[in-house]
Amino acid sequence: MIPTSPRTAAFAALCLLLALGASAASADIAAGAEEASPLAAGVAAPAFTARHADGSDFAFDPGALERPALLIFYRGGWCPYCNRHLAELRHVVPELEARGVDVYFLSADSPANLSSALHGDAEGLDYTLLSDARLSAAEAFGLAFRVPDGYYQQAKNYGIDLEEASGETHRALPIPAAYLIDAAGAIRFAHANPDYTERLSAEALRAAADTLL
Repeated sequence: MIPTSPRTAAFAALCLLLALGASAASADIAAGAEEASPLAAGVAAPAFTARHADGSDFAFDPGALERPALLIFYRGGWCPYCNRHLAELRHVVPELEARGVDVYFLSADSPANLSSALHGDAEGLDYTLLSDARLSAAEAFGLAFRVPDGYYQQAKNYGIDLEEASGETHRALPIPAAYLIDAAGAIRFAHANPDYTERLSAEALRAAADTLL
């Protein structure tokens, strides 16, 4: 048996703690969309920090809300399903805002790429788009997942560079989701679907809001 000095033992313990910390941090991003564990209704909403298009911070504090909030997670402006969904919500979003709900759209796009979501059918929409490229919100809500290498390369072959879109190297995305949070900071409605081709309809979103407002 090789003798161990106190310094060596302390260093080994430090390495172990760092390894455990790294494992805990990476565990917040699921290996795939099907392995993610989105938060459900009935629990307190987590706090997070995202960014506006100008790069300034947006801090979401569920304990200090003045009005209910609706968080809509989408993959990015490069995703045609996301753009179509944003366009489909063109009437319900201003309606909810007029009824007292603050609506925020979060994606993995960098602040500079946020505006790319508002083109085509979604062009001209007055939405509050937030960059969650660092995945603070997606991880907090259990929505973040790693993109398979094959999908990443296939997307790149079609001219979609996920690292360029986010400005990050994590190659992760959020599961498309919608969370309705009351003024007390509790999640009152939750919808998340790992199948990114399926989205919550405007009618379903309106019906969910009717139970709260």
